[in-house]
Amino acid sequence: MTSTAAPWWRDAVIYQVYIRSFADSNGDGVGDIAGIRSRLPYLKSLGVDALWINPWYKSPMADHGYDVADYREIDPLFGTVAEAEQLIEEAHRLGIRVIPDIVPNHTSDQHAWFQAALAAGPGSPERERYVFRPGRGPDGAEPPNNWLSVFGGPAWTRLPDGEWYLHLFAPEQPDLNWQHREVRAEFESILRFWFSRGVDGFRIDVAHGLVKDPELPDLPPRREPESDGPRQHVDHPHWDRDEVHDIFRAWRKVADEFPGDRTFVAEAWADTPQRLAAYVREDGLHTAFNFDFLMSSWDPKALRAVIDDSLAVLGAVGAPATWVLSNHDVVRHPSRYGRMTVNQWVANEPYRPEGPLDLDLGTRRARAAVLLMLALPGGAYIYQGEELGLPEVEDLPEPVLQDPIWERSGHTDRGRDGCRVPLPWSGPAEPFGFSPDGAAAPWLPQPADWSERSVETQSGDETSMLELYRRALRLRREHPALGDGTLTWLDTPPGVLVFSRAPGFVCAVNLSPEPYRLPEHASVLLSGDPVENGLLAPDDAAWLAM
Repeated sequence: MTSTAAPWWRDAVIYQVYIRSFADSNGDGVGDIAGIRSRLPYLKSLGVDALWINPWYKSPMADHGYDVADYREIDPLFGTVAEAEQLIEEAHRLGIRVIPDIVPNHTSDQHAWFQAALAAGPGSPERERYVFRPGRGPDGAEPPNNWLSVFGGPAWTRLPDGEWYLHLFAPEQPDLNWQHREVRAEFESILRFWFSRGVDGFRIDVAHGLVKDPELPDLPPRREPESDGPRQHVDHPHWDRDEVHDIFRAWRKVADEFPGDRTFVAEAWADTPQRLAAYVREDGLHTAFNFDFLMSSWDPKALRAVIDDSLAVLGAVGAPATWVLSNHDVVRHPSRYGRMTVNQWVANEPYRPEGPLDLDLGTRRARAAVLLMLALPGGAYIYQGEELGLPEVEDLPEPVLQDPIWERSGHTDRGRDGCRVPLPWSGPAEPFGFSPDGAAAPWLPQPADWSERSVETQSGDETSMLELYRRALRLRREHPALGDGTLTWLDTPPGVLVFSRAPGFVCAVNLSPEPYRLPEHASVLLSGDPVENGLLAPDDAAWLAM
């Protein structure tokens, strides 16, 4: 797998594998590495360039693997390091790269370092690797500051010896102290461990959260976002601090030690496009998820503004845009789009759908959205199951919910389990080919009607979401206009987005309530639904050859 003139990651389509829910090989109801290996031919036929795999490391699973106890071991639930190496080798033979997750903001409370910190006590060198502080108040019974956990509740837990430790997520996920040289050296060593085993890069969890203000000041009162005008950067004591870029410049040097255009993609939440671009400067990370695109409402002005801002700001630092519609942390986009009012989502706030779900509407918009996304300059991410049109499972019974958000929020936020339900592959009933015959029940129950959405049912059906994705990805590889590059907007009536890409390609998206007459064209390469009499229906998109 040799490098080309343009690095592969500039326009790659990367498929996200949420390993617990992708394919179960051994019948325990949980997906695993052998399950991924068994489905590599499917991923090859889909047409993706790489896999991003959610954490597979040794973990007590308090947050489904994002609480890592050992970064150099695979959790037995998923397999072994040898199996991971075999997966990488087999994927490479098929021309598919492999990008695992790395979780640097926090470890598991069962990590050897944290266990040593607990044993060593206050003031010890072992505790300096994490963020320990005395409490406030006369007896230290109050947390060191007012920071809150992303999962709900305070971000501090007190130990029997009186000290408090910081966890921006669950109490089982203590935050590391990235001002400590041993922390920085350890993670550079972990990167080399996996790069030497053939991984092609890493997705960096909470890339914006590693560095905290050493004074640990209280959070200021929350400001409501401005309804008009450009967004403004607000200095924050633990999100998106300037010092984080020193860490990633060092990581970039590590990646550059290895051949083959090894790459990083940042999960970085930033409050302006300019702040996001800082992560992907020439000496920093390679790409970053474009959450502004994911969070946009189904509105032509909002979408065009996100596209223009992203391309301009990222282009100014020489980085490609990276587009994404769904992932393992957000409501699946057919369910977001399947409301008459599609709310713009706000970072670090739960998405609150408004009104009843119209899944036919959401599916139609999802078909249009993927054609828009795959026609834009840069790269794209596909979350497993979106190629099947899977909706959010909004009616999971409360007893089966496992996301720590459910408990930490006092049962007021159902969390992210609804987008993590295991995939349907084949057959008329649960587990729909996710597990072998006679297996334990899937770790989350699958809806009874998912047989209609399985890979088996959709394969060969030219009207299905799966075949739309296959055709779109094939055309994207074959057409010289698609992938990295630029676009030019064309004049359109209100509610319609149309842009051209050279040579000879136009993408049209109709977000208006009326049919739109397509510009003169040689042929329709692809559309969400059939185009009749040159008219593009509402909530539809088309790719045109000019």
